[in-house]
Amino acid sequence: MRNKPAKGRSVPPQSKERFPLSLLCLTLGAFAIGMTEFIIMGLLPNVAHDLGVSIPQAGQLITSYALGVAIGAPVLTIFTHKLPQKKLLIILMCIFIFGNAISVIAPTYVLLIIARVLTAFAHGTFLGVGTIIAARLVKPEKRAGAVSVVLAGLTVANIIGVPFGTFIGQQLGWRASFGAITLLGIVSLFGIIRFIPVIVQQETANLREQVRGLVNPQVLLILLTGALGCGSLFSLFTYITPMLENISGFAEHQVTWILVLFGVGVTLGNIVGGRLADWKLMPSLMVNFAVLALIIAMLTLTLHHPVLTIINIFLWGIAAFGIMPGIQLRIMNLAHKAPLLATTSSHSALNLGNAAGAYLGGLAITSFGLSSIPWLSAVLAVLALAGAWLSYASTSSSASVTAAADVTAAP
Repeated sequence: MRNKPAKGRSVPPQSKERFPLSLLCLTLGAFAIGMTEFIIMGLLPNVAHDLGVSIPQAGQLITSYALGVAIGAPVLTIFTHKLPQKKLLIILMCIFIFGNAISVIAPTYVLLIIARVLTAFAHGTFLGVGTIIAARLVKPEKRAGAVSVVLAGLTVANIIGVPFGTFIGQQLGWRASFGAITLLGIVSLFGIIRFIPVIVQQETANLREQVRGLVNPQVLLILLTGALGCGSLFSLFTYITPMLENISGFAEHQVTWILVLFGVGVTLGNIVGGRLADWKLMPSLMVNFAVLALIIAMLTLTLHHPVLTIINIFLWGIAAFGIMPGIQLRIMNLAHKAPLLATTSSHSALNLGNAAGAYLGGLAITSFGLSSIPWLSAVLAVLALAGAWLSYASTSSSASVTAAADVTAAP
């Protein structure tokens, strides 16, 4: 006779037997999202020529997507927070598929902008809900690892999906790339419907509880920490190609392979970061930020030595994305009673960090030159380390006060 799930259990026991396949469906969805976000960068000339716009105008397709993610994640979460999480995932993937399908046939630049914003609305909420579900599909001590598996879809998309999709777009037209992404979304949708279990919850947190979870000072602090980490990444990554070409002396075709190697490091870092976060969440996160700052600072010395530069960039990729699973798990832990809005809003904060990092990098180049970028990136990583330390210290002191109060109150 099959045992019934205990009251309040998040996931039926039988779902744990098949969670690897369940996670794969979420990873595939994240993979498709990663492709649709970044593939446009390699197809800008094709899109601009086909739609009769300038390259800067075509570049607004990237900006509009980023703004769609930043605004859409909290807004969509507010309007859908009462929905069961599996149903919400299905709706989000349908929005994603529809937006990309419109991109395939969009006859005008304005309609393509609208389709990109619509697609972006599903981005942050899907990843937020997907990581929450992933954490509930596994044992508590494996949650960060499960989150890293889902987020690996984004990193693998940059290594495999974006180059492959760009190749398709260059050979068959840019619309074919969005057609391929649409098909990936459909496969992910069917996988979610078939393999993701229904998450059973005793009650759904109301909007006030969701907002309270988001505006918790501890949650805001870790969101700022994550944004600083992403600012560190994009202040350097945005300008890595001219740095490699003008300072290190690499040819354009060599830079492509170096960035692929960086992507491999990113994927390894995401997996290792998940394992470390499951072991010791905040200590590993603080050590990771410290190592990240050191590795980036070393670029000021290694950029003039091509071989050392390649090694340094690979290590940078590992350290840069090792923080991501830990940040996401920390947010879920701090807003555990109502994590949905806080978790989805993390992608808004991270995207704002991306934009701020790129902007600050541009200012640094204008004022001090390309060689100043690693110093800026390292400083942002140190600020993120300070944020992680403050988060750890404040929660540790709160826990100590609570424990002391319990001892005092004991008979």
